Amino acid sequence: MNIAIASDHRGLELLEVVRSELHAQGHEVDAMGLTTGEVCDYPDQAGIVCKALRDGEADRGVLICGTGIGMCITANKFAGIRAALALDELSAQLSRSHNDANVLCLSGDLVGHALGRRIVKAWMQTDFEGGRHERRLEKIARIDSRIED
Repeated sequence: MNIAIASDHRGLELLEVVRSELHAQGHEVDAMGLTTGEVCDYPDQAGIVCKALRDGEADRGVLICGTGIGMCITANKFAGIRAALALDELSAQLSRSHNDANVLCLSGDLVGHALGRRIVKAWMQTDFEGGRHERRLEKIARIDSRIED
């Protein structure tokens, strides 16, 4: 699977951990946007990854900022993006199994390296359950169809 990842300056350290974990799982990883540690704005970084997903250049995305909240809010402004903030393995699993999240948002300030690896592993290994959740995703898709990027 091809995963697009990006962070702002506060998420750069965890971005490297996530990139390593995804590579270890056998995924292709495209670190997008600024990766030098210079100060940057999370909406710009989120936009790069969300556009890559929308354009079919990536299968899923991971976004990291200080809290993860700003990235999640921004990502969810893009039609077709279902971004979820996960601070533990259970929220990562549920974001996939119930919501078919295609973008994982993480907190560079609150999520340590070991926990970050576990969250990413849980998120990548969890499939969408479908069933009753499919009806809800169809409703989200109808809302998306009325929104332009």
